[in-house]
Amino acid sequence: MIYYNGHSNLLEDVIYHYELQDVQEPELFRDLFDYKSIPKTAFNHRHVPMCVPDEIWITDTTFRDGQQSTSPFTVQQIVDLYRLMARLGGEKGLIRQSEFFVYSNKDKEALHACQDTGLKFPEITTWIRADERDFELVKAAGVRETGILVSCSDYHIFKKMHLTRRQALDKYLGIVKSALSHGITPRCHFEDITRADFYGFVVPFATQLMALSRESGIPVKIRMCDTMGFGVTYPGASLPRSVQGIVYGLHHYAGVPSAQLEWHGHNDFYKVVPNAATAWLYGASAVNCSLLGIGERTGNCPLEAMAMEYASLRGGMDGMDFTAITEIADYFEREIGYNIPPKTPFVGRAFNSTRAGIHADGMLKDEEIYNIFDTAAILNRPARVSVNKTSGLAGIAFWINDYYKLPEEHKVDKRDPLVVKMKERIDAEYEEGRNSSFGDDELVNLIYAIDHHRIRELEAFSL
Repeated sequence: MIYYNGHSNLLEDVIYHYELQDVQEPELFRDLFDYKSIPKTAFNHRHVPMCVPDEIWITDTTFRDGQQSTSPFTVQQIVDLYRLMARLGGEKGLIRQSEFFVYSNKDKEALHACQDTGLKFPEITTWIRADERDFELVKAAGVRETGILVSCSDYHIFKKMHLTRRQALDKYLGIVKSALSHGITPRCHFEDITRADFYGFVVPFATQLMALSRESGIPVKIRMCDTMGFGVTYPGASLPRSVQGIVYGLHHYAGVPSAQLEWHGHNDFYKVVPNAATAWLYGASAVNCSLLGIGERTGNCPLEAMAMEYASLRGGMDGMDFTAITEIADYFEREIGYNIPPKTPFVGRAFNSTRAGIHADGMLKDEEIYNIFDTAAILNRPARVSVNKTSGLAGIAFWINDYYKLPEEHKVDKRDPLVVKMKERIDAEYEEGRNSSFGDDELVNLIYAIDHHRIRELEAFSL
């Protein structure tokens, strides 16, 4: 059978049909995952076409997967972060959904408090196990969509649940049918997909889900869960680790529309952001993330990173408010007590701060030389210089101009006598054995000690 693909504008054949392979022994891919060594990346040199959907967006799991790795949020903290997330996503809802637990009273209270905000986006969804008792909680929550855990690797089917593939498939299909019968969209979380038998279980299962979707008229969604971070984006890498192979295979062989495909990755091998972006590029409309990347073990894909990827791939922010990223980071540190490593891209206090004197000298001439973009305008986070033994005259001058917000005509340069005297005293401290950077308060006190009249002039500009 052939059909006309309106996206590629070509006739393409559809001759593939995969049936469940109900094996007696689990397929654990021991040639790749022997557990006693680093997982291996194999190649079969097969390439699939890039196929970016017309629309791409972000979904959120901060209050579900993310919260499992931190101290539990209060209800008010969840509402505050939810509002900030909505502002970041903008009126178009580029942060389309956010999922919640529904097990404890606090879970339910937070879910309903976010519903009461009346915000259209992110849409509130839930997450449950493939259990009829859990589904009763979903019905009571008043949501239109729920995630359902449907583990798909033999590691989970055989070793964790002690089922056969057929038994697991029947169990999963039963809960999906229950959701459909109540008009609730099921989002099937294909847990551990990067260690699963793709043609023996994943595609046959997805094919049956698409049949149920057509029968019911409800879009059954599939979340491709790279639970252990094994996914790779290398051209020609083989399944089950190939991200583009998984996305293409579900779209092409199981007929899953892009709008019903979502990628969920973990960062165990430092690949979480390129894996998510690759899922977009090869046909998934949604990537699932969490604020600051919080989540199990090494964490989920950072939501703020994919907001940046979206802007990079689409050529604009489409109404997203990136200043909310800075406010989210501040909120995590101030209200939740979460420690963000200072050099974390976009959200760390020192992500756009330099210490090297040669870099500071360049920034003093033109900030664009060493800053990734106009971080002051886009993130409301100006470029900074930390003063230490390598900052030099330029670093001290840049700090003064930045800290006191001096207008262009009043900025000091590295030849200013105040800067020269500050450097002499700073160098002396390092000669005596100091090994830490100077804090803002220390530098202010240093200026006061050198020229207390000058500091009043500087402070007048920052009022």
